[in-house]
Amino acid sequence: MSDDGYGGGGGGDDYDYEGPGFNEDAFDENYDLLATELPDGEGAADGEHANGYPGANGAEGGQEPTNGEQAQAEAARPAAQGERQPNKVRVTTPYLTKYERARVLGTRALQISMNAPVLVPLDGETDALQIAIKELSQRKIPLIIRRYLPDGSFEDWSVSELISD
Repeated sequence: MSDDGYGGGGGGDDYDYEGPGFNEDAFDENYDLLATELPDGEGAADGEHANGYPGANGAEGGQEPTNGEQAQAEAARPAAQGERQPNKVRVTTPYLTKYERARVLGTRALQISMNAPVLVPLDGETDALQIAIKELSQRKIPLIIRRYLPDGSFEDWSVSELISD
């Protein structure tokens, strides 16, 4: 016997498997769980509903849409959030921050270590990080930095456009 206070450990469960639920009698023979159209491939006319039940296959006109339907509706219309700023209207600094520099060098060094093509001539360097630093100093790193703004929009800067020390 268990001392967990719930009487667990023996006896089996108390779930009523024969109780009310969805069985053969839950739906009549004309009900189609996957129906989106009326029989004969016709769409529902005004006042007609698939399966004969109002609201069985979606929200009625007076109901609020569910989260998935809201996301589809928002994706259909152009949103101000996440818009790309044209290159001539940039508001962020043209300097590469130390955090961006660290991320770019680490990303590029990982690419080089995984046999990505090196874009600068090698002078005996074998360390991927040193090669990435050399590529950054010559502005040859083919990465784009996306800077998000407080309003949800963003700016894309090529690493070759940014000023690095």
